[in-house]
Amino acid sequence: MKTLTESWLSPLILRYLDLKKALGRGFVIERRVLETLGDFVADSAATDLTQSEFERWCKAQTHLTPGVRRKRMRIVRNFCLYRRRTEPNCFVPNLDGFPHPHQPVQPYIFSETEIVHLLQATTHLRSVVRCPLRRQFFRVAIVLLYTAGLRRGELLRLTLQDYDPQAHTLFVRESKFHKSRYLPLSADASRELQAYLAARRRYRFPRGVNSPLLWNGYANGRTYTASGLEHF
Repeated sequence: MKTLTESWLSPLILRYLDLKKALGRGFVIERRVLETLGDFVADSAATDLTQSEFERWCKAQTHLTPGVRRKRMRIVRNFCLYRRRTEPNCFVPNLDGFPHPHQPVQPYIFSETEIVHLLQATTHLRSVVRCPLRRQFFRVAIVLLYTAGLRRGELLRLTLQDYDPQAHTLFVRESKFHKSRYLPLSADASRELQAYLAARRRYRFPRGVNSPLLWNGYANGRTYTASGLEHF
């Protein structure tokens, strides 16, 4: 973290960040936002964080989208709530004055028929020298995404050690909110994955425990990117 501009608020911010770090939080974005708040307070020579000072700080964020501004304002609000534990009368921003959140994107639920069509489409993919298992790769990717409820990034971060062939589970490491979890696989999904791994062994792909489960010959053994997975 860069050095906070010295102000009456900087020690409070540092204690707050140290607490979150001790709790195992990455807090990278929050750290940057609070740095800007500390610098703003120091530059304005304010003696306290009040409603008017908070509004002035918010006006400096107007070049950002409403969603980003709302997130930054919530970070400051959470910091103020922490401060209120020892200073009951300190200012805490009111959520009613925050930009409205974006409407959530309506998820698209694939039907079983559509999944079958996707799996059939993988049979038409051409194998190439640097990616001889292209068909098998995308088939097992679709199966795991659909049957195990994986997020795209979680799928791409899986390594060989994350699959337990005896328990038929996948270990998803430090995903959303820095949490890890085990995912049970259906019998069909486990068979698909076993067939893919057997094909990997026949082609003598890397077998180290940290090797990506979905190995990409075009990226020197690294996994596919999110866009690469989208445009197969």
